[in-house]
Amino acid sequence: MNLYPAIDILDGRAVRLVQGRFEDPTVYADDPMLAAHDWVSQGARALHVVDLDGARAGEPVNVHHVQAIIDTVDVPVQVGGGLRTTAAVAEILEAGATRVILGTAAHRDAEFLEDVLTAHGERVAVAVDVRDGLVSAAGWTESTEQTPDAVLRSLAAQGVRTVVYTDVDRDGMLSGPDVEMLAGLLEPWPGRLVYSGGIGSLSHLEALAGLPLEGVIVGKALYEDRFTIVEAQEALSRR
Repeated sequence: MNLYPAIDILDGRAVRLVQGRFEDPTVYADDPMLAAHDWVSQGARALHVVDLDGARAGEPVNVHHVQAIIDTVDVPVQVGGGLRTTAAVAEILEAGATRVILGTAAHRDAEFLEDVLTAHGERVAVAVDVRDGLVSAAGWTESTEQTPDAVLRSLAAQGVRTVVYTDVDRDGMLSGPDVEMLAGLLEPWPGRLVYSGGIGSLSHLEALAGLPLEGVIVGKALYEDRFTIVEAQEALSRR
């Protein structure tokens, strides 16, 4: 199972939000590239980068920061945030991203999703961001009024094979994942799922290690030294 240290970029800085609230970010690095180098130097084997400005604006905003990260680390980088056109997706993949994460447009434009999947296949993932039991869009600011299990069924039918699932209510809270709920979602899901939200201790990671996840995204707990990257990777390997 992969560990993805998170680098969320807002106003050109590496930040973390609590429950998706843009109005109260915690800044952890003035230069996102330095955060990326720090994680890789500590042993990270992959990175998760989100252009939060782009997610809110509906188009990529921090491409230069994303490019700088990709150009200067030697690990796979998955990238999301504001990728709502085929051109934007192609630009990030051509920049060297291993995988793109689609959000709003994937849920609202079936033709766009089909076109991107046809063009890029396994390099495409779709974000399923859940707040108050419903899937959110537009940088977590709007509800789609759809339940996550219904969305997963729809995405599977459209040919999506990788999902990045975020429990927004737990994000940044360090309170742990809802393992039982997640297990229920995974049972019928035929593809890969990367989980994010609420990881605050090694025991949380050990609980997730028993699930058939492709990976886990961790941000705040790493920034606040709750555990190291090496410890986290070891915890995820315990089955």
